[in-house]
Amino acid sequence: MTIIANPTRSKTIKLIATLLTLSILQGCAAVAVVAITTGASMATDRRSIGNQIDDQSIELEAYNEITKNKSLNANTNLHITSVNGSVLIIGQAPSTYLRDQAIKIVTNITGVARIHNQIRIGNVTSVTTQTNDVWLTSKVKTALFSSDEVNGKDIKVVTENGEVFLMGIVSKKEADAAVNITRNISGVNRVFKAFEYL
Repeated sequence: MTIIANPTRSKTIKLIATLLTLSILQGCAAVAVVAITTGASMATDRRSIGNQIDDQSIELEAYNEITKNKSLNANTNLHITSVNGSVLIIGQAPSTYLRDQAIKIVTNITGVARIHNQIRIGNVTSVTTQTNDVWLTSKVKTALFSSDEVNGKDIKVVTENGEVFLMGIVSKKEADAAVNITRNISGVNRVFKAFEYL
């Protein structure tokens, strides 16, 4: 009898083991640092604490519901980000049917006020592309944090296949500055705004 290991489960177990080990080694100090950092971030966010919690709940529920759907889980690459109930869905689906299923799932989640559907019909991006997207996100965030025109903490940056999506609660001037900064970063193919304006 051959036993085939589930790679996702193995990764999850390794992650949990690593986190447990770190928490034991670092003790209360690590917990305190995370709590302080998270608390500071929440306190300076332009969303209310309640809206921040609602956004996290929306993202978690969307992830859980999409994962429970076997067809979506096996055949798509989808990412959900929520800011003040405005939800951005990006990634790839092989058919309009699966794309529409994902949108329907998210539409039915309590607290979702608006959906930015940016699911592309096509094959799931490669690991190389996904790695490049992570690198692009970090470059954009660094540029926004370094700018005197915008406050980087007010803008969420999500990258998919070289396309950069900007979200947050900002002024029109801040939005224009953020887009201008982002479009001038090497490797960025397109910039999409999903802002809520002050």
